Amino acid sequence: MDKENALAKVALFANLDSKYIKGIAQICTERNFQPGESLMKQGEDGIGLFIILSGRVRVEKVDMSGKQVEIASNGSGDILGEFAVLDGAKRTATVTATEPTSCLVLASWEFTSFMKAHPEVAIDILPIVVKRFRETNDALIGMSGVRS
Repeated sequence: MDKENALAKVALFANLDSKYIKGIAQICTERNFQPGESLMKQGEDGIGLFIILSGRVRVEKVDMSGKQVEIASNGSGDILGEFAVLDGAKRTATVTATEPTSCLVLASWEFTSFMKAHPEVAIDILPIVVKRFRETNDALIGMSGVRS
């Protein structure tokens, strides 16, 4: 699968004009990870986002008691690390390949530069980011038993 097709299938970029997808594809690199290899670690700087082309990863987080908890398993077409890239915060989870995994990697400085040059891209992805934030918030509220 080529980079442009892979990006167009990711919710974060799905609403973008094809010329912007092409531009983003040009600044992505492809990386391969072997089982047990980390894509990112909790607490590290968020220096890029990852789009899984093939393979599977496990997402784990150290809870408040210090216990490692698996919170998700992701595969082809999933995007990881977009919040840290957008807000510059530390990684909130550790992501480890569970099988041979190929990803597109979009470095935060490249993505930021692209959005500064094309502010309409930021405007188009903002609703997607807010939707993901709301979904996460709703899931956390559901887990805590609090009603909104």
